[in-house]
Amino acid sequence: MSTAYRNRIQEFQATLGEETINLKTLRELCFNGIPFEGGIRALCWKILLNYLPPDQTAWTSFLKKQRRDDYCQFLREMIIQPGISKAKSGCSREDVTMEDHPLNPNPDSRWNTYKDNEILLQIDKDVRRLYPDMAFFQRPTDYPCQLILDPQNDYETLRQRVEQTTLKAQTVNRNRSGVTNVSSPGKALNLYPSNEYEVMPSGSEAHWEVVERILFIYAKLNPGIAYVQGMNEIVGPIYYTFATDPNSQWKEHAEADTFFCFTNLMAENRDNFIKSLDDSQCGITYKMESVYAMLKDKDLELYLKLEEQKIQPQYFTFRWLTLLLSQEFLLPDVIRIWDTLFSHRERFHFLILVCCAMLMLIRENLLAGDFTVNMRLLQDYPISDVHTILAKAEELRDDS
Repeated sequence: MSTAYRNRIQEFQATLGEETINLKTLRELCFNGIPFEGGIRALCWKILLNYLPPDQTAWTSFLKKQRRDDYCQFLREMIIQPGISKAKSGCSREDVTMEDHPLNPNPDSRWNTYKDNEILLQIDKDVRRLYPDMAFFQRPTDYPCQLILDPQNDYETLRQRVEQTTLKAQTVNRNRSGVTNVSSPGKALNLYPSNEYEVMPSGSEAHWEVVERILFIYAKLNPGIAYVQGMNEIVGPIYYTFATDPNSQWKEHAEADTFFCFTNLMAENRDNFIKSLDDSQCGITYKMESVYAMLKDKDLELYLKLEEQKIQPQYFTFRWLTLLLSQEFLLPDVIRIWDTLFSHRERFHFLILVCCAMLMLIRENLLAGDFTVNMRLLQDYPISDVHTILAKAEELRDDS
């Protein structure tokens, strides 16, 4: 570790050591990247995402309420109590029919009060594929949720709902536009393909199962948006950061802390996932067009080239903006980008600057390429050095 890096860590420790944290100073420090050591990054994210208040004297009572009261109550109300009702109904697994199955999307099902069950199946499918190039999400968590795994609770768990009996249910896929595609049960013979994670033995939980629970509770608490594919890519890096915190006192509560930080982030980002808002000023279409508007101002030649080739911003910026670039880079690089995004007061405006910087950094390739070559470049971005991208975005910000 270099002397400069040690000094930087000390700066963070001094700022975070204040009884009332100076948010302006913290944001300035975080903008250039946050150290992992000592759990500094995980702690800073909790503050930057407006979860932890600046007044540290309030943390103990606040965290107790959020973790042990509010989140545990969500678990009881959204998962355990409905599961107990199901267990007490007297239906064995063998008695479950297509009509009665808890994942039955039919609104006339007796599971109508729990009618978002098709969302559970979609979440399950998505989280089983979260960062497949990493072993982390397949591994057991050191802190499985004891409330969920308590053997005294005789209830049907989320895990049980998506096990082999789902073969009797219809396969459901709900896309961003809210369309539910239902396929015949015969097409669902292989419930868990080889590219999806397996469940852990009884008494333990894999990290992906924790992420599944977070997303399911979020969907239940936010029925207007529920769950849309891509949310798993946003919650994943947050959970990974908190669940790898070297400070075990924080790491133990990664699930609850992730839920509240994800909820806060989605409060700012959720309009991107609501199709009816696409063409409003807060919708994704406006933001995608803002990338091209900025490019037109900063690099007219490149803008005209993309316009000439009829490369619309939605062809590539939709994913960049809605998923906060989480699909364009490796997870450590995504986390580094998010250090800067989260530290910015207008984080989503800065994201537009980052997208514009990404275009300008490959301008020579784009100016020389045809439509096919350029689309390949934009959908599989070639530059992996995120520091160069962030530096360019900062340059664009300073020139504004």
